[in-house]
Amino acid sequence: MATSLGSNTYNRQNWEDSDFPILCQTCLGENPYIRMTKEKYGKECKICARPFTVFRWCPGVRMRFKKTEVCQTCSKMKNVCQTCLLDLEYGLPIQVRDTSLSIKDDMPRSDVNKEYYTQNMEREIQNSDDTRPVGMLGKAQKPSDMLLKLARTSPYYKRNRPHICSFWVKGECKRGEECPYRHEKPTDPDDPLADQNIKDRYYGINDPVANKLLNRASAMPHLDVPEDKSITTLYIGGLGEDITDSELRSYFYQFGEIRTITLVQKQQCAFIQFATRQGAEQAAEKSFNKLIINGRRLAVKWGRSQGAKGKDISDGFSEMGTRLDPVPGLPAPLPPPTALENEAPANYFNLDPSSSSVMNLSLPPPPGLPNPPPPGFGHPMFHPMGLPPPPPMSLRPPGLIHYPSQDPHRMGAHSAIRHSD
Repeated sequence: MATSLGSNTYNRQNWEDSDFPILCQTCLGENPYIRMTKEKYGKECKICARPFTVFRWCPGVRMRFKKTEVCQTCSKMKNVCQTCLLDLEYGLPIQVRDTSLSIKDDMPRSDVNKEYYTQNMEREIQNSDDTRPVGMLGKAQKPSDMLLKLARTSPYYKRNRPHICSFWVKGECKRGEECPYRHEKPTDPDDPLADQNIKDRYYGINDPVANKLLNRASAMPHLDVPEDKSITTLYIGGLGEDITDSELRSYFYQFGEIRTITLVQKQQCAFIQFATRQGAEQAAEKSFNKLIINGRRLAVKWGRSQGAKGKDISDGFSEMGTRLDPVPGLPAPLPPPTALENEAPANYFNLDPSSSSVMNLSLPPPPGLPNPPPPGFGHPMFHPMGLPPPPPMSLRPPGLIHYPSQDPHRMGAHSAIRHSD
């Protein structure tokens, strides 16, 4: 049944008559069997002000009745649902989608230009395939990572809930549980989400829902590219025990030539080194927070240069950037070499291992040769009351290793000197 319209009827041939609405899965509801009413030329489109066929239905039990708000031409121009005006492919507001795809809205706002623009878009829609978007959206680039992360992959039926009961807010509702409206506290009027309208959502201007999603996208974690161009290694964490290097190679080879893959089973991680920096950057961009192998989500980070590793480890950090806690029970670190030079006994560490005195204490002389004479009292290794003990480990300079064979108290060295006396 047609209703009286405020617009002129001279352009009635351009009024829209359709058999089925363009809806998203959320607005259509989870019930596959619904009854829908159809009213030919029932309302004017809230964007182009042309009469169109209005559909009305209930998406489910204890849900509010919904109806189409814009005509199908305006819906196809923006590729949005006729009811909620959200993108049909990603389930996001138009402002978020256009910002991610770098699309600038060129739709006119005045009545005359809007009507002329709509007629041209109708011709383009009729001459093109219905499955492909038209206008600027059809020429847009591929979706960005931000758009894929924010995209809604499942229906959000909570959006179909009934409105809040105004009588319950005033304390006058007498229906109780039979009331078809929600008995909840209304939204704070200062909340920006409480101020929404269809035109702002359609044109992508000052949409509070879009601003909330864009702020969420800016706060999402991202992987910073290191300034050192020599870094071409990626760290892959959380491998588990069932992921092999061949599975990693079969995934990362698409980004560029792989030089080496180092798998550390004890730490359940891997280091993938690319031949070029471009391949490593592309792999990091495409894999960060999106890498899933064998049903396991893996962590992707940039490797570190050798200079940064040495500096971090010397400062008490591991190669992965975590602080190394001291182990209880270990001795204190060695003092600097300058302090050792002043505290160590003179000429103790200056012995030549090839000298005759050391040879007499450690190895027997070759057969046929007499034993060399024992060292005199002036030798630093001889003492009339016995051999002095070696200095403690804290007084030994770094870099020199003390072997047990150099200890004069071992291997019969003491008895050999007494025998030679």
